[in-house]
Amino acid sequence: MSEGQTFKVVVEKHPDGYVAYPLGLRGIVVAEGDSYEEALQNVASAIRFHMETFGEEALTNEPPPAEVFVAEVSVSLEQSEHAEVAQGSP
Repeated sequence: MSEGQTFKVVVEKHPDGYVAYPLGLRGIVVAEGDSYEEALQNVASAIRFHMETFGEEALTNEPPPAEVFVAEVSVSLEQSEHAEVAQGSP
């Protein structure tokens, strides 16, 4: 990994701490921490380890997103006809 490479990181706040994961990497890289800052430090360490292990192949070929948004949507949990047919099949 080149010195000073920057990744966009999503940080989620949960009742028992924070979870952070980077965008723009292949594979799964996740870290946690008791604080926001600790989660960022831990995800930086996880990214470094991931890049040292897999090299440049771990990077996606897509440019990083310009912005990241969090939104909510409502989804009906009604079953579709296809799901009902599939459940009736052995």
